[in-house]
Amino acid sequence: MKKSATVRYAITVAALALTLNVPFAASAASSAGVQAVPTQTAGNGPQADSRLVPLRVVAETVGASVKWKGGGNISIARGSSAIELRVGGTTALVNGKPQNIGLAVQTIGGKTYVALDFLNAALGSRLGWDEANQKVVIPKDDYVSLASRFVYELIHGNADAAAAVLSPAVKPALPAAALQTLWPSLVQGYGVTPNQSSATVEPNAVHTNVRLTYEGAALPFEITVRFDSEGRVDDLAFSPVSAAEPYRAPAYDHAEKYTEKEVVIGEGTFALPGTLTMPKGEGPFPAVVLVHGSGPHDRDSTIGGAKPFRDLAVGLAGKGIAVLRYEKVTLEHTLKSSIVPNFSIEDETVNDALKAVKLLKETDGIDPRRIFVVGHSQGGFAVPKLIELDAEGSVAGAVLLSGPSGKFGDILVEQQQIALERMKQLGFPQETLAQQEQALASMSGIVSVLNDPQFSAANLPSPDRFPLQPAYWWYDIRDYVPAETAKTQQRPLLILQGENDWQVSMKQFEGWKEALKNRTDVEYKSYPKMNHLLTEYDNLSVGTEYSRAANVSAELIEDIAAWIQKRQPK
Repeated sequence: MKKSATVRYAITVAALALTLNVPFAASAASSAGVQAVPTQTAGNGPQADSRLVPLRVVAETVGASVKWKGGGNISIARGSSAIELRVGGTTALVNGKPQNIGLAVQTIGGKTYVALDFLNAALGSRLGWDEANQKVVIPKDDYVSLASRFVYELIHGNADAAAAVLSPAVKPALPAAALQTLWPSLVQGYGVTPNQSSATVEPNAVHTNVRLTYEGAALPFEITVRFDSEGRVDDLAFSPVSAAEPYRAPAYDHAEKYTEKEVVIGEGTFALPGTLTMPKGEGPFPAVVLVHGSGPHDRDSTIGGAKPFRDLAVGLAGKGIAVLRYEKVTLEHTLKSSIVPNFSIEDETVNDALKAVKLLKETDGIDPRRIFVVGHSQGGFAVPKLIELDAEGSVAGAVLLSGPSGKFGDILVEQQQIALERMKQLGFPQETLAQQEQALASMSGIVSVLNDPQFSAANLPSPDRFPLQPAYWWYDIRDYVPAETAKTQQRPLLILQGENDWQVSMKQFEGWKEALKNRTDVEYKSYPKMNHLLTEYDNLSVGTEYSRAANVSAELIEDIAAWIQKRQPK
C-alpha cells in the first residue's frame, strides 16, 4: 500500500531506465562500422552455403556476450549456451561438445567473422543478413531476438534505431533523450551488464511479452518488452529479479472445481489482459472483481513469494464464486500511462475496475445482480470512489481487505512510524533503526508539503519540494477520506483486517468502525496473525517475511465466500 516514488511509478525519464523490449527487423550494424565481406561458401559439412557475418554485431544483437581471450580464442555466452571458438578454426565447442563451424573463423579489417548458420544453431536464433545494407534481419515471429535487438540498440545509444520500432502510442513516452540515457541509467542504478542470462516469451490477450534477464550488481535484472499485435514495441517494464521463494499453490486450490480463460478488459490503447476463473457446474454464479493495491501489480498481485489474487481466485471459485483479475494499467502500460495528463486514482484503479464489472455483467454464467468488488489496500481505499462512480448500480457490494480509512498522506507517515516501533520491538541493529528514523523524518517532511494549503491540484509544488511524482495524483486525493465518503453510501460492505499488518494498521480498521457506526449493512472482522499480504505470520511483521512462499488465509476466503453467498438479490 506504500505509494513511494513508484506511484504510477514515477516514470520520469530517469526512472524510465527500467525496461525495454521491442520487435525489430532493422539493425544498427551500419552504425557500428561493419565492413562488407564477400559471401563465401564452405566446401562441405552441415554449414554449406553459410555466409560469414560480423561476430560481435550479430551475437550481441540477440543478447549474447562476446569475449576475446587472447591467442585467437573467443568465448560467446547467451543464457545456457556457451561457445568456444578460435580464429582460423573450423570447429567449436558448444556447451562442451565439438561442432563443425563450416567456414573458418576469419579476421578481416580488425573484425572477426563467423558463419551465420553456425551462430543461429548455437544461439537458437533465426537471424538473416542483409548483405547490401550490412544489417541483421530478424523474422517477425522471433520475439526473443527482436526484444534482444531493441535492448542492443539501447546499450549502444542508437536512439533512432530504437525509436523506429516503437508503436505510436508509446513514442511520446520515449523521446530520443530518454532512449539514449535509458541503458546508462540502468547501469548506474542497478549495475546492469549486457550479459543476457535468460529469455522467455509470455503472450497474453493484449501483448506478446518478452522477459529478458541480465546480470546485475546485486541481483539479476529483468527487462520486459511488450509487443503489440503488429510487432511493434508498445511498452516496457524493468525490475530487479526477486530473491523470493518460488510460489506454491495453496491446499485449497482444487483445479477440478473451476476453469480459467483469458479475457480483455476495456479496449484500445489501455486494454488490459485478465483471467476469468469460473466455478464448474450450473450458474449463474455470483462474481467478484479483484482490485489491486498501489504499485504496478500483475493479475496475481505477486509480491515476493505470494500471489494473493491467484489464491483468492482459486479459493473463491472452489466455493462457487467467479473471479475476474487482471494486469494493472501501470504494469501492462507502464510508460503510456506515465504520460496521461493529470493521472489520478480513477485512471490508475477505479475506471478499470468498473470496466471489469461491466465485462462480468455481459458474461454468460454470471449473475449480473450479484457482482462484488474486492479491494486490497489501495484497492479498498478506492472502493467508496468506485461506488460513487457506479452510476448504474452494477456493484452489489464490496469487500475491503486491509483498506485505509483515512487520508493517504497521513497513512504514509503512520506506516513509517509503525515500522520503526516494530523494528525496536524485534531488536533491530541501531544502524537500521537510525535509517528507519531518517525514513520517518523524510516522509513526514514530504507529507507536510502535501498538506500545505498553498498547494493544490491546480497549483502543484516543484519536484524538488515534493519528490512523490506525479504530484497531481497526490494532490487530487489529498482531502479524500474514504470512510467519510462511505458514510452515506448504501452498498453492503465487509471490512477485513490483519492485526499483524504494519502497512495498513488496526488504527485504520477502527477508523472504518467509527465512521460507519450508524450503518447497519457493514460487517467487520480482524485476524490476529494476518499480515498485509493476507497471509498468516507468527512473528511481528515488518515486511521482511514477504519473500517467503505463503498463501492467503483459508479462513479469510471462507469468510468472504460466506458473506457473498448470503447476499441474495432483492
